[in-house]
Amino acid sequence: MESHHRGFRLEIGPVKYVLFAAAALLAAPLSAQDQAVQNQDLGQPLPEGGVVETIDEGEGLSGSVSFEGNLDDLGIAIPGFATDRDVSTPANSSGTAALGKELARVITADLRNNGLFKPTGPDSLPQPTFNEITSPNFPTWSNRGAEMLVHGYVRGRTDGKLTVGCYLYDMALRSELVREGWVVPPADWRRAAHKCSDLIYSRLTGESPFFDSRIAYIAETGPKDNRSKRLAIMDSDGANHRFITTGRSTALTPRYSPDYKKLSYLSYVDGNPRIYVYDIGTGRQTLITQSDNPTFAPRWSPDGNWLLYSMAVGGNTDIYRVSARGGESIRLTDTPGIDIGGSYSPDGRQIVFESDRSGAQQCYVMNADGTNQRRISFGGSRCATPEWSPRGDQIAFTNSSTFNISVMTPSGGNVRVLTNGWQDEAPTWAPNGRIIQFFRTERNSGKAALYQVDLTGENLRQLPTPVDASDPAWGPILP
Repeated sequence: MESHHRGFRLEIGPVKYVLFAAAALLAAPLSAQDQAVQNQDLGQPLPEGGVVETIDEGEGLSGSVSFEGNLDDLGIAIPGFATDRDVSTPANSSGTAALGKELARVITADLRNNGLFKPTGPDSLPQPTFNEITSPNFPTWSNRGAEMLVHGYVRGRTDGKLTVGCYLYDMALRSELVREGWVVPPADWRRAAHKCSDLIYSRLTGESPFFDSRIAYIAETGPKDNRSKRLAIMDSDGANHRFITTGRSTALTPRYSPDYKKLSYLSYVDGNPRIYVYDIGTGRQTLITQSDNPTFAPRWSPDGNWLLYSMAVGGNTDIYRVSARGGESIRLTDTPGIDIGGSYSPDGRQIVFESDRSGAQQCYVMNADGTNQRRISFGGSRCATPEWSPRGDQIAFTNSSTFNISVMTPSGGNVRVLTNGWQDEAPTWAPNGRIIQFFRTERNSGKAALYQVDLTGENLRQLPTPVDASDPAWGPILP
């Protein structure tokens, strides 16, 4: 059977592989013409992100949560954040009072889209005063059907920055559960909202946060047989969308470095695949590898020092490791057939990958140096694009028999199917390991969009993007 996926064709027998394209063994200098074309493909440098400073909001009360039901029945009231005085701010043309409502709207959307809670936002709630933020008028809220109350404030500072405070109260106990505050540049006001969402989520669930993070993906435009593919990034909720490349060269399979400072991706300048690392702060990129041979999806090591990729040579495809600064590559697999993919375990000691060495597309695990290679997927279905959870307890993969997203333990047990689309593939984990993002292709049209599903498989939502989207990569929590 002939398999093709987004522009790459390969004769592989009776199994459809999910393959992506581009890159190499040794970094070689680009020709002046190639370099010029590649530079033209870069868009405007991204605005440098500001520092979010956590501040001490004083000793808050802390106690047990009174609610004992299912979290998806937990009502949370989120009125507009108050301000001590309404002043102008670059964050909102109407001033800090209007910004307070916007902050509450973002938090409401975060918690609603997560699927765990039933938040009520500021547009249907009374507005608390500034003095009520630390001393809620509980009778005002007692008849509104919410078990939890979120209060907050936003204040303009003389240096132009904003101070945002966030408080979570238990309505039944009439007590404060947690509080925190942040100082942010006006351009980063949404990060303060996401940090408040993270604070609430972590306090109520006991799990790690994930809202203050970013997603990279491939933006697709044009007809099905002539797609333009650009590198793009956005916040975890789809806001602050930016295109990094112009589409003059095809871009594929982006991945954030663990420190968020860089993005690796594949690019074609003259038809040859290359792995680049894009520096988000400077807008510059570094060529890591290039080759005439088909190569596939680079993946970072947890310490940010290495990139994994796969390359086909003489009909055989193996997994290689190269320094994130470029240089000689080290081959990690050496078996007949196709070994592709490669995702490190959180501790960096193991790598999960896919291979057809058994006669069908399955998932394997090996040590980081390539030793002790062993198959982990069984049961009749096929396993592709495996991605290790940040928690280390699950591996997400594309069930390429049905093209749905599934998860299993690192030993291959407890396989569960989470989606039921026509063609779902390329899972990537939220920073806390509870939600999986992937892309779904529509039947016949070729249109692709990003979706998220939690580990229950019940909370599925499409993530808004301005154009078609594929190959998502969810970064870690922002520093």
